Amino acid sequence: MTPDLFAQILPLQETGTPLFVAAVIAAYLIGCIPFAVIVSKAFGLADPRSFGSGNPGATNVLRTGNKLAALLTLFGDAAKGAIAIGVAVLIGTPADLLGWIGFIAFMGHVFPVTLGFKGGKGVSTSAGVLLALYWPLGLATLGTWLLVAFTLRYSSLSAITAALLAPAYAVFMGLPTPVIVPITLMVTVLLLKHAGNLRRLLAGQESKIGSKKRPEH
Repeated sequence: MTPDLFAQILPLQETGTPLFVAAVIAAYLIGCIPFAVIVSKAFGLADPRSFGSGNPGATNVLRTGNKLAALLTLFGDAAKGAIAIGVAVLIGTPADLLGWIGFIAFMGHVFPVTLGFKGGKGVSTSAGVLLALYWPLGLATLGTWLLVAFTLRYSSLSAITAALLAPAYAVFMGLPTPVIVPITLMVTVLLLKHAGNLRRLLAGQESKIGSKKRPEH
């Protein structure tokens, strides 16, 4: 979806409240699917909440040494954001509300009812949201994450850097305010979830990608 297409669709589309409520509920429930736990169980691995950072996400699953399980978790979590937006589009949600649908899916991942509202940090899911909303924005953000990850090998630093730059990329690319606002809120929550990681980074205690060392909480 391009900025021009946003401009063409925003004044034209309308949706009823019941359909939007349905899209919101669907987005949250999709976001609640705990792929890290599901994949780990399928591979006979320990529950990711029981070791490492305790975070049910791809980076922690990688600490088991099972790269395929970590990759499947990453793709599953990213797909949640994209699928939630896809479902919203199919039921007629207007373009100016799609960013909010993505935000709700992200919140479902971070605060899932399926895990007692104690979910992941939302990095993969937010990437899926950004790619579905406007793929150049998603690619720019993902490229930032990969650059930092491969050069410095800190997943948390990669996520923090990419998150901080995502709203700036969105403004630079000319995306409308109704899209930038939920993106900024999503980034804010993601950064708050990484507060502990930031403290460990500053103290030189953060684990690098692939490390099995248990970081302090």
